[in-house]
Amino acid sequence: MVNDKKKEGINIIPLGIGDPDLTTPDLIINELINQVKISENQNYPSSKGEQDFREAVQKWYDVRFNLKLDANDEVTNLIGGKEGVANIARVFVNPGDIVLCPNPGYPVYENGATKLCDGKIHTIPLLRENDFLPDFEVIESEILKKAKLMYLNYPNNPTGAIASKKFLKEAADNAEDYNFVIVYDNPYSEFTYEDYIAPSLLQIDQNHIEINSSSKMFCMTGFRCGWAVGDKDIISGLRKVKSHTDSGCPIFIQKAVVKGLNEYKSGEKPNIVRNNMKIYEKRRDVLVKGLNDIGWNTDKPKATLYVWTHIPEGETNSMEFIKKLINEGVVLTPGTGFGTYGEGFVRFALTQPIDKIKEALERIEKILN
Repeated sequence: MVNDKKKEGINIIPLGIGDPDLTTPDLIINELINQVKISENQNYPSSKGEQDFREAVQKWYDVRFNLKLDANDEVTNLIGGKEGVANIARVFVNPGDIVLCPNPGYPVYENGATKLCDGKIHTIPLLRENDFLPDFEVIESEILKKAKLMYLNYPNNPTGAIASKKFLKEAADNAEDYNFVIVYDNPYSEFTYEDYIAPSLLQIDQNHIEINSSSKMFCMTGFRCGWAVGDKDIISGLRKVKSHTDSGCPIFIQKAVVKGLNEYKSGEKPNIVRNNMKIYEKRRDVLVKGLNDIGWNTDKPKATLYVWTHIPEGETNSMEFIKKLINEGVVLTPGTGFGTYGEGFVRFALTQPIDKIKEALERIEKILN
């Protein structure tokens, strides 16, 4: 549909894909240029990550979360967080094993991880009335007893919801009681607004695994460099799988990410992150205020580059509503793209400048009014 509209000459405003439009900080780009010229950095990397990279991640967790990790046993490199999210299931999930997957949620949890390992998906509904947090009390104990993994992701894609340390303690307690591993997908830990600081699951319980990456915090989605940290036996298993499936992230990219991570001197964001977040915060404010001004009631998220909102009153189907928007040249993501419990919602991505967001609001108002 989008391609057809482009052929008709309609100027499309894409607010669907969560790919930051801001450029990677010069400090990181310049380091990348310097490092790629060094011949040994052009050779095969280690799939577990270079020593200085793992030490930089270790230091970042110490500075950012006050966590003490062992760079040799509790940190490993990933070719972007997505790869780790999928490959951790290769470590633990055998055919028929149950995996607890949030819904709506990042599709890789159900597809790239569970289905491709022939596991069984048990859907955890994320409902608005529960602030898009799982309600563990409604999950049958027999399901929890049989679960191998549970995916959690806060700050959350697609809902923008956040989780308190109290909730993370509840999740960790359930995992301990029923003996399953939590995969805490945390790529939006630095994508927060105002004074909100996102926690790490490992601050509560280090017997699990947390995944993060440079993609969102440094606007490096195309560079594919991330990391996993946590329990040494879980990390060891992930390394074994990766040693037979990839040869690691390029060394020169790892060293550029090290440069960025070393900018953290405290738990607060460094300027290379803070400056970008100010831009996204202004976009969020313009979009949410604009939607409410035209009669589309929308809450303001405290994190992520997304605005998740129920379709306007009078609309009954998220995909049909998306089609109306495409006819006006505005592209959003239908909630059903993230699972059945996403029906009735749409996701905006804050990946366009303010003037484009305002133009999109004008087009949306034509539909609503």
